[in-house]
Amino acid sequence: MTDGETFRLAYVPGVTPAKWVNVWTERLPDVPITLSMAPTPEVVALLRDGGADAGFVRLPIDRDGLNVIPLYVETTVVVTPKDHAVTAADEVTLADLADDDIFHPLDDALQWTTLPGRPAFTRPPTTADTIPLVASGTGLVLVPQSLARLHHRKDLTYRPVTDAPQSQIGLTWLTDATTDMMEDFIGIVRGRTVNSSRGRPRPTTPEKPKKPAQNRRTPAPKNRRGRRR
Repeated sequence: MTDGETFRLAYVPGVTPAKWVNVWTERLPDVPITLSMAPTPEVVALLRDGGADAGFVRLPIDRDGLNVIPLYVETTVVVTPKDHAVTAADEVTLADLADDDIFHPLDDALQWTTLPGRPAFTRPPTTADTIPLVASGTGLVLVPQSLARLHHRKDLTYRPVTDAPQSQIGLTWLTDATTDMMEDFIGIVRGRTVNSSRGRPRPTTPEKPKKPAQNRRTPAPKNRRGRRR
């Protein structure tokens, strides 16, 4: 490690990197880690332009020149006002939303083959811009559960949609930038221990050498009269 070295991590809205960052600061206290949140296209652009060392993105992405580790799949939910009819059920299907106006923001995190429900009166630029519209009662929106939590409001709630497309989170970085620090971060995300064989070895306190045992003369056996032979 050289002076001034920093690990730069970008991530999409909805991802909570705190658990990995906390492990990083414990294991590598001398290497600061910086965070930047951006939509998936901007995270990928940061990586390609050298503005980040690693990124959490929503898959799929263009993998050209990138390494990708798929991590976890999120439940898709529909965000609704608390007094909406769908809140009477614990979970719903796309068919249950057929008569509802559904917003489809330009930064939609889900990959649709057929959009659900009826098109709402506008396409907001972002999910964040969509939430106030849902609260106004002009339509609903389907998002990964982490985004519903991120944009939580007291007048809104959400329900799982059992047959909707789902969003998968992945860790990505430039193929030709698999540095020691990147290997350290991969190990943290994969849950490897500090002394894992896949990670960099950590210095340990050397054991003190044991003192050699002193040679002791074995006493000669006694004869029947108790005298030494």
